[in-house]
Amino acid sequence: MIYLKSPTEIEHISYINKLGAELLQLCYDKIKIGLVTKELEHIVNSHCIRYNVKSSFKGYKGFPHNVCVSINDEVIHGFPSERVVVDGDIVSVDVGLQKDNYYSDAAFTKVVGHATKTTKELVRITNECLHKGIEQAVPGNRIYDISDAIQQHAESMGFNVIRDYVGHGVGLALHEDPKIPNYRARGINWLLRPGMVIAIEPLVVEGLYEVYVDENNWTIITKDHSLSAHFEHSVAITAAGPKILSEL
Repeated sequence: MIYLKSPTEIEHISYINKLGAELLQLCYDKIKIGLVTKELEHIVNSHCIRYNVKSSFKGYKGFPHNVCVSINDEVIHGFPSERVVVDGDIVSVDVGLQKDNYYSDAAFTKVVGHATKTTKELVRITNECLHKGIEQAVPGNRIYDISDAIQQHAESMGFNVIRDYVGHGVGLALHEDPKIPNYRARGINWLLRPGMVIAIEPLVVEGLYEVYVDENNWTIITKDHSLSAHFEHSVAITAAGPKILSEL
């Protein structure tokens, strides 16, 4: 089912996404060499208390944390823990909030300290893939146009995109239809219409795109242990074009 949102619903979704964007900025600023990643869990919890909102991740299908913190070869769904961030790490943070049955979803990847040129390129290109996908989120286009823009840019720069996990509709639930692949997927090519709100989230890897699930039953890791980057925005499709809801 396609969930078309009213202007009032999009206003509420925009509000919760702005709180999510503020939280992501707090996390971004906190990530440095020496950070114990569970500190990000505390930041999210404090933010939720301050604004009387909830993490939409904690408890979702049993997920045990407020935030996903994925490092290096961890693609998504990493756990905040006693792990310490070291020089050269790339750290991805994915956060969703909810209030009054409205939901946000967004993510970033940060390079910490000194890193190789290829690592920095991976993070930069993944962010560019996100924005190239957003550019295609206009009425009359189709999901394929978003997927093609992301895959084409990543592969033209020598990287690969994950196939097993994709973007999605968002706003009145954390995950809604339609799916938004980061590759040219057969059979997923719905028409984009004003009122749709979608989470576009390129998952780009340095090496092969095959992944496996960690023993914690959540964290997704590249099978060849190559590095992975992740950026995500919640985007409303309007008659005037795409509107990014999850940025300050």
